[in-house]
Amino acid sequence: MKKTYLILTAGVLVALTSCTNDDTANDEPTPSVEQHAISFRSELGTRATETTNANLSSIRVSSFLGDQTLFSEVDFNRGDDSYFTSTPEYYWPGDNSTLSFVAYSPAAPGGTVSVKADSKTLTDFSPAQNIADQVDFITSSATGNKEENESAGVELVFDHRLSQININAKADNPAYVYKVTGIRIGQPVSKGSYDFDTNAWTLGSDKAIYEETYSTPVTLSATAQNIMGEEGNAILIPQTLTAWNPETDASNSSKGAYLSIKLQINTVAGAQVYPFPSEPNCVWAAIPIDTDWQPGKKYVYNLDLSNGAGFVDPNDPIPGTPVLGGPIKFTVDVKDWAPQTQDLPMKTSN
Repeated sequence: MKKTYLILTAGVLVALTSCTNDDTANDEPTPSVEQHAISFRSELGTRATETTNANLSSIRVSSFLGDQTLFSEVDFNRGDDSYFTSTPEYYWPGDNSTLSFVAYSPAAPGGTVSVKADSKTLTDFSPAQNIADQVDFITSSATGNKEENESAGVELVFDHRLSQININAKADNPAYVYKVTGIRIGQPVSKGSYDFDTNAWTLGSDKAIYEETYSTPVTLSATAQNIMGEEGNAILIPQTLTAWNPETDASNSSKGAYLSIKLQINTVAGAQVYPFPSEPNCVWAAIPIDTDWQPGKKYVYNLDLSNGAGFVDPNDPIPGTPVLGGPIKFTVDVKDWAPQTQDLPMKTSN
């Protein structure tokens, strides 16, 4: 039976090696000239579920011959032999015509995908409210023809189109014991549309609060540690954040962006200083953020509570009140789907 192959590489360092793997060749023959089979090689340009070369199991591909659609949004699934195959199979035109390809994953990222010759969009996309259900969204495009790509395959290099958010925290202050039982990412834009041709996002006006709480407290130390809980990192729409202003808009009527941690602070002698004894329902401590989230970047916020613990969360009683001494310090380190660190001192004054 003739088959269409998507060959998945294990990473940049081993890109192209799948085409010559002896074991694979014994299991499935390389498409011959007579078969005219379209094949692909795939790699990521550098989880919630973070997509990697190792866990990419399915992609959805469309192909165009000029303004004609050769096939539309066909699923290619990875088999045990690491090849991706489709049903039905498609083959190269015999006249060496150039085909264009658009691919993405997952097949249902949220919102509405429409891939046509003249318009390729993801509209009304919203990240899942539950951080554990948020998914990575990757896309790729390429061109190819029978003569150049029938044997070697068309290389599809996927890029991440969302931003990944991670929160760490530390407290190097021997006078207090800091315990964290949750995180919030407050008021980023939560709906937008993506254009496959321009790789640009158009933001809506909806905003949301993404929250994760857990029953076993994380006790902070002088070394920053992950406080995201079991749900993992958030994956959200790229955007430039407008920060919450706790001094002029304590209740956050303008829906400015912030990070918040569910926090208890005791002295080493055992006295509780936060939540405030006079306001026992105040349990979240927040810090404004105004980061420019770029697609394909992982933002690692390192909250430093050593000299302050931020402000009472805008959703709690007496919002905007300094928790201890001042705003949380942070650094942000941005890399290609790797940490950009932002150290945030939780001091409320300079």
